[in-house]
Amino acid sequence: MPTKKYTLTNVATGKSSELEALSPTIGPDVLNIAPLAKDHGLFTFDPGFMSTAACESKITFIDGEKGVLLYRGYPVEQLAAKSSFIEVAYLLIYGELPSPAQLAEFGRSITRHSMINESLRRFYNGFHHDAHPMSQVSAVVASMAGFYHDSLDINNPRHREIFAHRIIAKMPTIASAAYKHMLGQPFMFPQNELGYCENLLNMFFAVPCEKYAIEPVAAKALDLLLILHADHEQNASTSTVRLAGSTGANPYAAISSGIAALWGPAHGGANEAVLLMLEEIGTADAIPKFLAKVKDKQDHTRLMGFGHRVYKNFDPRAKIIRETCHKVLEKLGRADNPLFELALRLEEIALRDEYFVSRKLYPNVDFYSGIIYSALGIPRSMFTVMFAIARTAGWVAHWQEMISDPAMKIGRPRQLYTGKTPRDYVDIETR
Repeated sequence: MPTKKYTLTNVATGKSSELEALSPTIGPDVLNIAPLAKDHGLFTFDPGFMSTAACESKITFIDGEKGVLLYRGYPVEQLAAKSSFIEVAYLLIYGELPSPAQLAEFGRSITRHSMINESLRRFYNGFHHDAHPMSQVSAVVASMAGFYHDSLDINNPRHREIFAHRIIAKMPTIASAAYKHMLGQPFMFPQNELGYCENLLNMFFAVPCEKYAIEPVAAKALDLLLILHADHEQNASTSTVRLAGSTGANPYAAISSGIAALWGPAHGGANEAVLLMLEEIGTADAIPKFLAKVKDKQDHTRLMGFGHRVYKNFDPRAKIIRETCHKVLEKLGRADNPLFELALRLEEIALRDEYFVSRKLYPNVDFYSGIIYSALGIPRSMFTVMFAIARTAGWVAHWQEMISDPAMKIGRPRQLYTGKTPRDYVDIETR
């Protein structure tokens, strides 16, 4: 890749180093600061990795200032309008959109891998009925390494491909089993004649004693949400998958670590927090009072679903979900959904408020996704699980990219140590 060179001089020692600025295909240059430690004995300090590029990747690009999200170069708006989640998963993993034959074969492979081992299904019996579904899903995914010894060689490209298909195929089955365990209902098997999202809805809501009628609008909305959540560059959970995978850990352990990171309310649990916030506000009349609390520095009230670590403009995914919200609620007979109406009013008021506009706090993907999930009948405890199903495609793509990179190194950040200086041990009798 093309490079620019910068000279850094240590004024204390007079020693200089030449640092390369690596140029990406899109986005800001990235300064290679590796010589700082070797030449000057210096580390950089960047809490939260706000300005640090920890890897090179060809998968996803975000321009936070312009509100741009690209999967392998394709705008997410185009994929949301024209593609499907299975096609997007193929794109993320293989780097190009599939031909009709490639897509059909990939879809068949995902369908054939959707069942889980009966011993694995019995694993759920070890959880209490009210165990959070994310605890079940992360544990079950980690345990899959005990069932597939024959394809765990991370240096074997075919083994990596088998894993990729297997985990994407089984995630809906694993998630629905956690939901059924929570309800005390019988687990539902996947049906090979159904598409990915239709199968997911059927395993969630069908029971053995009667057939479940799948609403096409619900399946389409779910497919859209999975596309929009499929990947998002080097977020906390994806970085966790990469860090765990860099140790050479089996891929199921790496994905399980990503699920655990996603569980955090600041990451995958934000859409549930939005609904809790809307319920706390209650009515449109109470919005000004609530926003006043948000602006009060002495108050710890937060405006959930607004703002993003990277986006300083509208989250492109939020615009798409907002439109879908209207369609889903209208089709499913929930057009008068009070939380949706309250969300629209809150968005309208906040976007006229200079306090939020000046801070570039715009609605993000979480602001409306929880409302759609609720309209589909999915309980809040399962919201983050749905996120995990979608993000598995991105996690797999990043894990594969990292493992196949000849320059891969184990992740090992350094620190700014502010503890005690060396001191001698004092015998307990004299303390």
